[in-house]
Amino acid sequence: MSIDRAPWEGLAPVDPYPYEETHDLRSGPDLHPRLLGLLPFVGVWRGRGRGGYPDIEDFTYAQEIRFSHDGRPFLFYEARAWILGDDDKPVRPAGREVGWWRPVGETDEVELLLSHPTGIQELYYGKVEGTKVEVATDAVLRSPTAKEVAAGQRLYGIVDRALLYAYDMAAMGHPLQSHMSARLERVAG
Repeated sequence: MSIDRAPWEGLAPVDPYPYEETHDLRSGPDLHPRLLGLLPFVGVWRGRGRGGYPDIEDFTYAQEIRFSHDGRPFLFYEARAWILGDDDKPVRPAGREVGWWRPVGETDEVELLLSHPTGIQELYYGKVEGTKVEVATDAVLRSPTAKEVAAGQRLYGIVDRALLYAYDMAAMGHPLQSHMSARLERVAG
C-alpha cells in the first residue's frame, strides 16, 4: 500500500468535535428512548471492592465507572481500578476497560462490548430487569499475548442507591468462578 499524495494536504483545520457526551441527565443531549431501561446507571460511580482468583493473591481495590451518552442508542462505558494497600492508600493502577452497552431493539435484552488494554475483547449478552443487568459472554477474543480468558458473567444492580456488581471469570484453565465484586456510590450524574 502506498499514498502518492496525501488526500488531506491543503485542507483547512477541523474544529473540535461538535457533539457533547454527558453522564449528567440534567445537561447535554436527551437520552435516546431505547436507553430508558438503562437510565438508572447513567452517571459516575466510585467505590471499592475485593478480588481474587486461583494463582493470584486476594486484593482490595478502588474503582470508578462512568456511563455516559451522546443521544444515540448506546451508553459509553469506562471503568478504571487501582489496587489499595493495607493502609487504604493507592498502590498501583489495576484493570481498565472501555466499551458500549447497547439495548437490543425494543426488548429488555442488552449487549455489552468491552475492550481491555491487555489484549482481550468480550461480547456479553443478557437482560435488563429493573435496576439489575445480568450478562454472560457470547464471545471472547484474545490477542496472542493476552492471558487465556474463556468466559465471563457479570451482574450489575442498583441497591440502596449504590451500584453493586459481581464478575465471575473462567480463565487460565480454571472453571467459571468469582473474581471481583464491588460497591460504588454515585459521585456525579
